[in-house]
Amino acid sequence: MKSEAVTPPTPASTVPRRRDRRDSRWDEHRRARREQLVSATVAAVGEHGPGVGMEHIAAAAGTSKTVVYRHFADRGELHLAVCARVAEQLLGALREAMTRTDRPRQMVAAAIDTYLAFIEADPELYRFVVHAPVDRDPTADPIAGLSELVGEQATALVALALEQAGRPVAAAEPWGHGLVGLVRAAGDRWLGSVDPVPRAELTTHLTDLAWAGLSGVVPPRTTTQRATTQRATTQRATTEGTR
Repeated sequence: MKSEAVTPPTPASTVPRRRDRRDSRWDEHRRARREQLVSATVAAVGEHGPGVGMEHIAAAAGTSKTVVYRHFADRGELHLAVCARVAEQLLGALREAMTRTDRPRQMVAAAIDTYLAFIEADPELYRFVVHAPVDRDPTADPIAGLSELVGEQATALVALALEQAGRPVAAAEPWGHGLVGLVRAAGDRWLGSVDPVPRAELTTHLTDLAWAGLSGVVPPRTTTQRATTQRATTQRATTEGTR
């Protein structure tokens, strides 16, 4: 009888491991637990300040530091998670504020006031976010820094103003990030002031300063330009209505 060739078994190490439901069902639990720990960190920062210790964070979460480190490798990783939440909240507020008007100066004022209101509401959390811990690897930042993201929003705002004025948008990026630097520096100084001016007054000062530069390259539309735009809009609406 002729012997049959036997195929050797595939080594276990080369067989892809399939995750079953017992593994994947814990994903949502881990995500929820991380969110709880981020919330506990925010609460601990509010109570103990931006230099809050991990023991305070663990206490706010009703757990131990060992459990915190089970979900976050170190303080730097936890800091990034808090930054991501703060960035999401701030960017949402900025977008909402900027959509309330289509006039560039009013958009600048709305963005500045929203930023100042955000840091005024929780100055300790703001200080915690903008001062990264020493053990955090800057190259591991998935949100590229809060100021960077806010700068992108400001760049979009300036680009829109330039487009409306019929000007090239190449300068939008440096101007947008420069605007963020202006507001952030003034905001930091304002938070640390012994006798700060009211937020509305600071917003007006910063808007005037920012617009003094922007208005030189984004001149307001003349009455003739506005009338031309209105006629074009009306004509377009009439044409579409007769189709």
